[in-house]
Parts: sequence; structure tokens; C-alpha cells
Amino acid sequence: MAVLSETDRQRIWRGIMRYWSQLFESTDFSVAELRAAVDATDNWIDGNQGSFNTALPDPFKTNATQAQKTLLFCVTAAMRVSPAFARQLIGEVD
Repeated sequence: MAVLSETDRQRIWRGIMRYWSQLFESTDFSVAELRAAVDATDNWIDGNQGSFNTALPDPFKTNATQAQKTLLFCVTAAMRVSPAFARQLIGEVD
């Protein structure tokens, strides 16, 4: 899995700004700091994907696609924040 392109990083950055703006969610950081956080997150994922894959149990580790592993990671992380947030990714989680 490759590091995201500049265009995709910009899409994430703009999408997050729009999402939080629609929620009228206040933030205590600048748009430049958010962009740096997007870059840092993508770099972290690139540097740690092997560790994540190693942690997964067989046969999931060897049989799941990259997209399936990514969804698993995202939904698990979202559920740690809020079931309501996780529902936005995959629907009902109760």
C-alpha cells in the first residue's frame, strides 16, 4: 500500500474541514496544522502497516484483501471513539 498522492491528501484535508464545518465543530488548530496531521497520519500508516498485518490472526492475515484490512482498522478505531461514528462508516453496529 503506497503513501497517498498529494491530491488524495488534499481531498482528505478538505473533506475533514467540510465535515467539521457542517457540524459546527470548533477546533483549536489551524488548517495548516490539520494538513500536517493528515500528512503525519499517512506517513505513520505507511511506516506501520507491516506491524498491523503481523498482529492480525491467520487466516484473516493472509486471506483478507487490503481493502478489508483497512475497513477493519478504520471501523475498530472509530468504535473506540463512538458507536455513532462507527455507524457512519458501516451502518448499524449494535
